Amino acid sequence: MPIISQFYGIVVTMYFEENIGKHHVPHIHIRYNEYKAVYDFNANKLEGTMTVKQEKMIEAWILIHKEELETLWKVMQEDNKYFKIEPLK
Repeated sequence: MPIISQFYGIVVTMYFEENIGKHHVPHIHIRYNEYKAVYDFNANKLEGTMTVKQEKMIEAWILIHKEELETLWKVMQEDNKYFKIEPLK
């Protein structure tokens, strides 16, 4: 699971999927210290827990980079390649 971005201690990863049907909703995995969560590309938390401050940063980052996330999801699922996405500044 490659790291696609990092900012303010937040680590953003996305899985390569061998079976595209396995994950129905495109999503990213977030880690921050002991917290872990999964978000879709509309910044909805699908599972896990996150601090309020970091959650606001994550939501903003997702909305800023929504198109890139959608493109990256397709590239990773089809070609097993990935690219990094600019961190929140």
